[in-house]
Amino acid sequence: MVGTRATRRRNEGIQQIAERLRSLPEEQHEPVSSKLAAVLVPLFQDEDGVVKVWLTQRAMHLNSHKGEVCLPGGKRDPTDPDDAFTAKREAQEEMGLQPSSVQVLCQLAPMLSKHLYSVTPVVAQVPADFQPQPNADEVDAVFAMPLSAFLDAHQHIHWDVRSKSTTQRFYRVHSFDYQGYVVWGLTAVIMICLAELALGRPPDFEVEHPSNARKPRM
Repeated sequence: MVGTRATRRRNEGIQQIAERLRSLPEEQHEPVSSKLAAVLVPLFQDEDGVVKVWLTQRAMHLNSHKGEVCLPGGKRDPTDPDDAFTAKREAQEEMGLQPSSVQVLCQLAPMLSKHLYSVTPVVAQVPADFQPQPNADEVDAVFAMPLSAFLDAHQHIHWDVRSKSTTQRFYRVHSFDYQGYVVWGLTAVIMICLAELALGRPPDFEVEHPSNARKPRM
C-alpha cells in the first residue's frame, strides 16, 4: 500500500503538485542573515507528463561559483519590494523568463548560503512551452531535471570544517549527477526539501543540512 501511494505521487501532474504547495500553511520566516537573496524554483510539466525544474549552470568566466549548477536568483536589491520580485527579476535576467508568466505557489524558509546570505526559495509554476534564453554574461546552460530525482538515490560527501579553535566539524553535502550536470550543496538541499513537500514522500536517503553538523558515522 505504501509503495503504491509513493508510485502514484511520483506520477502526479503539475496541477496536483501546485495545489499541494498552495495549501501549505503560510508562515512568516525571519531572515537567517542580514544579507538577503532569493532564488526561483521554476516547475513545469513536460510533454510526457513529468514534472521538472529549470536549473542553470553559471558561466565559467564568472569570479564566483563559476560552472556551478544553481537555481536562478541573486541578491535582493534595496528597491525590490519582496523576495518573489527578486527571484522573478533574476530569472528574467538569467534565462529570459518573463515575470508575468510566473505563478508563485509558495515560499520555503530561508536557508544560509556558504557566503552567509539568507536565501529564500520562491517556488513557482511556469509555462510548459517556455524556451530558455540563457544570458551569456551569467549563464552557460539552462536544463530541466525531474523533481522526483531529488528523492532518489544520490551521492554525498562529508566536509571537514575547522573553526578558529581547530575543532573538527563534519557535515554531509548532497550531490546529484544528471546528464553530465552536478547539482550539489545548497541547491540540492533546497530541491530535496521542496520535492518532499511537493510529492508527499520522504527521500530514499538520510538528509543532513550543514546546520546539523556532526561527525559522519563509520
